[in-house]
Amino acid sequence: MAIEKKRKKELVKEFGKNEKDTGRIEVQVAILTNEIWQLTEHLKKFKKDFHSKSGLYSKVSQRSSLLAYLKREDLDRYNKIIKELKIRN
Repeated sequence: MAIEKKRKKELVKEFGKNEKDTGRIEVQVAILTNEIWQLTEHLKKFKKDFHSKSGLYSKVSQRSSLLAYLKREDLDRYNKIIKELKIRN
């Protein structure tokens, strides 16, 4: 499930340094989290959609890797993003 352009711009503006800062770890994690929430809602309706389920697992794994990197490099930024997105890891 693709994220809407408008929502993606909002996330980049909120978590990035500027509107074009899409490479920042916090922005990537925020976008992945939003996609994970969308896929989770989709899978609540369509339980047998196995292709979407594998995509969900892929996104969760990618987010987990990014969070592990951020935790290693900068613990303060890691704690801040976990708190803002209300995710636990």
